[in-house]
Amino acid sequence: MYIRLGYELIYDCPQPTPMILTLNVHYTRVSDLVVPDHLRTDPSIPLAAYRDGFGNWCTRIVAPTGRIRLFTDAVVRDSGQADVIVPDALQHLVQDLPEETLVYLLGSRYCETDRLSETAWSLFGTTPLGWPRVQAICDFVHRHIAFGYEHARATKTAMEAFNEGKGVCRDYAHLAIAFCRCLNIPARYCTGYLGDIGVPPVDEPMDFSAWFEVFLGGHWYTFDARNNVPRIGRVLIARGRDASDVAISSTFGPNTLASFKVWTDEVDADQLTTDGSLRR
Repeated sequence: MYIRLGYELIYDCPQPTPMILTLNVHYTRVSDLVVPDHLRTDPSIPLAAYRDGFGNWCTRIVAPTGRIRLFTDAVVRDSGQADVIVPDALQHLVQDLPEETLVYLLGSRYCETDRLSETAWSLFGTTPLGWPRVQAICDFVHRHIAFGYEHARATKTAMEAFNEGKGVCRDYAHLAIAFCRCLNIPARYCTGYLGDIGVPPVDEPMDFSAWFEVFLGGHWYTFDARNNVPRIGRVLIARGRDASDVAISSTFGPNTLASFKVWTDEVDADQLTTDGSLRR
């Protein structure tokens, strides 16, 4: 299957404003891109790219005074398969974990393991180890948090989401990640595209999505406490400890986000030209 995806972000800046942007599809999906997701700007300005400490592709710009439009419109090839389920995936002893997973056991900006440890063990300490324990965490978080964009808050932590019982997809991910880490399961935050493919469409504006991955049985597996069902068409942008590591944009100066649009839609093969671009 083919998925058209992209975004349009418009900022108003009263002065030249440096920005770090994490908007490109993750390197693990680059070979699936039929139409590249090149970051374009209006007006045209210089771009500088680098990989961060987690391997995510980032772009540096200095937005000029006035209005700037950041946009892309890409097509990615996807297997059409839903998220993998491996019920017998085992939990590793901490001493047996690969070194690169250990950072994902530790507390982070939005995932306060020290404040949630007692709660995590009281809720899930008797659940079976491995996949069933992570699924029990997802089931609890899915029921515990009421979804609503009006509940979004950039500073909300996992502990606050737990206490308030409401939030958006990043809050579901942060709370589930924190619980997993409290129980010695490496968990990392993911952001990317996830459209209404294979599920009834919802009457809400499209946004970037958050989910998480856990390390079980020698592999990283996808979990999604917000939707809590296997989904089709996830396209990863970035991974990190929590949302602070994978912010879509980090701005260093006064600015106003004047417009924000994201799209993720399945397209038919006959909508593509011979060179892979979309027919207009």
